[in-house]
Amino acid sequence: MSLYPTLEDMKVDHMMKAQVQAESQYAIPMQTEPVVPSAPVYVPSTPSVLYPSLGDYMGLELNEETIAQNMPEYALAKRQNTSDMTLTSPTYNSLTGIVAPLSGQSVALQKAHVTNGIRELILCKDADGKIGVRVHAINNGIFVCLVSQNSPAAMAGLRFGDQILNINDVCVAGYSMDQVHKLLRNANTNGIRMAIRDRPLERTVTMHKDSMGYIGFQFKNGKIIALVKDSSAARNGLLTDHQILEINGKNVVGMKDKDITTEIENGGNIITVTIIPSYIYDHMVKKMSSSLLKNLMDHSALDL
Repeated sequence: MSLYPTLEDMKVDHMMKAQVQAESQYAIPMQTEPVVPSAPVYVPSTPSVLYPSLGDYMGLELNEETIAQNMPEYALAKRQNTSDMTLTSPTYNSLTGIVAPLSGQSVALQKAHVTNGIRELILCKDADGKIGVRVHAINNGIFVCLVSQNSPAAMAGLRFGDQILNINDVCVAGYSMDQVHKLLRNANTNGIRMAIRDRPLERTVTMHKDSMGYIGFQFKNGKIIALVKDSSAARNGLLTDHQILEINGKNVVGMKDKDITTEIENGGNIITVTIIPSYIYDHMVKKMSSSLLKNLMDHSALDL
């Protein structure tokens, strides 16, 4: 699935692909030279390195030769530790773009990653004529506040907190909740196109359990109410007055506290929590009953 930094990028990318496809129809079969499309072809840039190499640090000459001549003890130690490099060298995760020597192999980190990027979805209605999504208007934006389990919206990958930018090329900025629901009701059964920004109001915090299996925070009704001093939660920037939305990429909105605790206990030594400020969460769900969230909300995790 393609991710785009802006809606304009998505539209230009579609236009370029259509132009290249149209030009390919007029290619001369006997031509030996490859056809070069007039539109530029987008090539993803190589992610920049977070830290400069030693040779670039403050203009110092710290190449392998110089180190061997002036710091032989360092070169010797480096040769002795070569066999351990697979454990100590940073791991660059191409999906999340994070240098993470400890957490880089965590599948949960990949599932929970919030990109804030834009993607396009094509949905259809079920046998009852429904998509399985409810929205709420916040600051002139339209946000997903409920995704029903086993619904077309759930299967398409919509998640709590996704922002809907347009529906069938209709920009919904400034629309009310009722206007968007009406737009969806009046849409055709198949081929409902949506442009979605990935959870712009949310963020993730990855933590590591201590020797007792704790990560260091307390919550009530899914809301973080306290942090344990010097715990992984406190060190990694978890905040109180935030609502827990996902544990390791699995939606826990509407779940009981004991079930959320079970998810944390069974989630392994590395736990990634997706959170949103409580005042925003309360605003998003204030028109929905708690039983609706508990009984209808899709609690699955993203499949990689």
